[in-house]
Amino acid sequence: MGSESLENIAIAFALLYLWLAARQSVWCWLAGAISCAIYTYLMFQVQLYMESGLQAIYVALSAYGWWQWRFGEARAAAQDVAEYSWWWHVRAIVVLALIASCCAWLLERYTDADQVWLDSFTTIYSLFATWLLTRKLFSNWLYWLVIDSVYIYLYAVKGFEKTSGLFAIYILLILYAMWNWRRGQKELCSNTG
Repeated sequence: MGSESLENIAIAFALLYLWLAARQSVWCWLAGAISCAIYTYLMFQVQLYMESGLQAIYVALSAYGWWQWRFGEARAAAQDVAEYSWWWHVRAIVVLALIASCCAWLLERYTDADQVWLDSFTTIYSLFATWLLTRKLFSNWLYWLVIDSVYIYLYAVKGFEKTSGLFAIYILLILYAMWNWRRGQKELCSNTG
């Protein structure tokens, strides 16, 4: 099976993943794992090593997310959507920027990786945003708006035009997810008085 066919399959499962996540369905994690397994291979082929590693980690995070939504704190919260303070996010952003900078420097110095700065920053922040999603924190969607906007460019310059288009669609799905999660939260609040 060629790269284009694999990319098409990965895109289909990626769209299913985000649509299910927007609807707070635990099955989003299975769809995400399948998509990420395929993208692990594809990203390695075009020397986006951080991205390839990220996709492999996503497979493991999918198992964690499934467990968390099925049996963990996020399950107990059901439709409840949590959040951390703005100061917590500021500190997280600074720490993540330092980690991403170190990764970019190492890749630039010791590998033949391409787009090391964008690859490193999108990878580090994507891991963080995925962790926020596993915890059902609404802010995950705000991070994804920024991250996925950068991915549109990154994938286009690496020749993955369809995947770049996928991330443009992701922006719309993220807006839907934000609306749907807020709507669920409002319904929960109105039902509990």
